[in-house]
Amino acid sequence: MRYKDTMPDPPVVAVRDLKQHAGETVTVRGWLYNRRSSKKLHFLQVRDGTGIVQAVAGIDDVGPELFEVASRLDREAAIVVQGSVSTDERAPGGVELHVQSVECVAPAQDYPLGKKDHGPDFLLGHRHLWLRSRRPTAVLRVRDTVIRAIRDFFHRRGFVNVDAPILTPAACEGTTTLFEVDYFDLGKAYLTQSGQLYMEAAAMALGKVYCFGPTFRAEKSKTRRHLTEFWMVEPEEAWATLDDVMDLAEAFLCAIVERVLEENRADLETLERDPAPLEKIQAPFPRITYDEAAAILKEKAGFEYGSDLGAPDETALSAKYERPLMIHRWPHEVKAFYMKRDPKNDKLALGVDVIAPEGFGEIIGGGERASSLEFLERQLREQELPEEAFGWYLDLRRYGSVPHGGFGLGLERTVAWICGLKHLREAIPFPRMLTRIYP
Repeated sequence: MRYKDTMPDPPVVAVRDLKQHAGETVTVRGWLYNRRSSKKLHFLQVRDGTGIVQAVAGIDDVGPELFEVASRLDREAAIVVQGSVSTDERAPGGVELHVQSVECVAPAQDYPLGKKDHGPDFLLGHRHLWLRSRRPTAVLRVRDTVIRAIRDFFHRRGFVNVDAPILTPAACEGTTTLFEVDYFDLGKAYLTQSGQLYMEAAAMALGKVYCFGPTFRAEKSKTRRHLTEFWMVEPEEAWATLDDVMDLAEAFLCAIVERVLEENRADLETLERDPAPLEKIQAPFPRITYDEAAAILKEKAGFEYGSDLGAPDETALSAKYERPLMIHRWPHEVKAFYMKRDPKNDKLALGVDVIAPEGFGEIIGGGERASSLEFLERQLREQELPEEAFGWYLDLRRYGSVPHGGFGLGLERTVAWICGLKHLREAIPFPRMLTRIYP
């Protein structure tokens, strides 16, 4: 055995950590993102999920045989590279790898995503591969940061994570957008639109709770703001009023944006997202009533009082503000049956929508819940909802009912706003839309 065969292999180091190993020989395991070559040099861009590093392979350093191996590497081939780390501020990440050896672990012949532009339908059909590109990976890293920020925020404030069921016996916000399934011998069940009703039950047990999981809406909509499967976080708090809900939502959004600015500057740069508008997301947020919003819209777009806000309405309102806009006290007809009425005006519900700036639309909807048993029983009858399916929900008002409230935040809409994405399909790894369920 030769002496060098007894030496330990160079340590495996993630690309993001290479700067800490300047002057050392390391191993990088990943995939070939791109290659430029000349007669004596290969410039290999190697990605490993944490970043991309340029690995320079010279024929004099690796020898003719390995140099030839490198010349045959396919884009996205799985490779193992060993080499020495040197600092170079001109290189991505401030480091470069001088290759001593390269091994092809698995080829990627005829990789279908080339350097040319592909249309959205082609990329969505190859989403499992498109995720490897710079833009999707940057979005997924921001999404991960937002998720961690959400959980950390609620943990710090004493909220308990309670999982809501995905299969439910009835709708919570109307029956026209439900995915229906057969549930054994018990009849029909539905994929959840929201975990909120269950969080109301949990809040009566634990005080402050939240759920965070997938929700489903069977809306036959093809707009850039709609998905059929998306993620929602829904906090609920006993004893909370509408003002408490708005204060919580305000602090929540500030904490999320602050975290992304702290951890994901490089990803925002990859996405060509100007961070300046995000740096303005600080409390207090502007708060206006629905009546005030309707007055603004009537002047600009002929808005009809009493209707819900459409995407153009939200865009017109958000254009007036640099921070998220809170619109509260809505006509009760456009809000869910469980929303408490304004004691000063029975025609209004104590609800709030939060509209993101820059035309990204509603990202939060919530409010104070009705605590009266008689009111909810009347609401179920008027809206022709099956009282037997809501018996457990009515029990919450029969036994120790208290004022309470909360909201739901759409994860994908929030990620789209923070990243500056044009369509929600970019904000989720594998989008589900009206005409797409593959891959």
